[in-house]
Amino acid sequence: TPIFALYSSMAAAFIGSLAVTVVIFSLSSFSAGLARLLLAGIAINALCGAATGVLSWLSNDQQLRQLSLWGMGSLGQAQWPTVAAAASLILPAALLVQRLSTALNVLQLGEEEAHYLGVDVKRTQRRLLLSSALLVAVAVSGVIGFVGLVVPHLIRMTLGADHRWLLPGATLAGALLLLLADTVARTAVAPAEMPVGLLTSLLGGPWFLWLILRRREAAGV
Repeated sequence: TPIFALYSSMAAAFIGSLAVTVVIFSLSSFSAGLARLLLAGIAINALCGAATGVLSWLSNDQQLRQLSLWGMGSLGQAQWPTVAAAASLILPAALLVQRLSTALNVLQLGEEEAHYLGVDVKRTQRRLLLSSALLVAVAVSGVIGFVGLVVPHLIRMTLGADHRWLLPGATLAGALLLLLADTVARTAVAPAEMPVGLLTSLLGGPWFLWLILRRREAAGV
């Protein structure tokens, strides 16, 4: 059934995202250094890209087209059963992350300081690891880039770094931005429909570069 297929893809995405997150988390726990961590991230990205390439190579023409459209990100196939299935996973994970907002605020001081202030650092990290992997695994629309980069930065600049407000603010603002981008993608080139992931990348990429340059100038570098 379509719902079984949807949950199967989510389960596969959860396993993959959890495996990658565990590897990165383990490397950071061993204090491998930022440079080595970045190199490890590049290597993992290359492996995931190779896996995607193998799937593309094994696909027929119809499957290859679907895979390509999935990589661009689109809400064109959204239906209420899909929304319900996604919400059944998103809401519990989001509530768990929100419950950890105070601990996240304390962790901004550093792991050692957070430990002295009564935060169970390892337990908090494990909960964040599982909930983040679950949120990433709700793969129903393909890759829609830069929403998760641009929106948190905007909300942080507006509301500050308090995760009690940052997390729900970024969630709502991200949803509104995605709805706006999808509306533009559906109407800008009508009767055709542009994949919304292309639109968010075209707009979010330059804006993010501008933000980096602005911060560099503000730092006097």
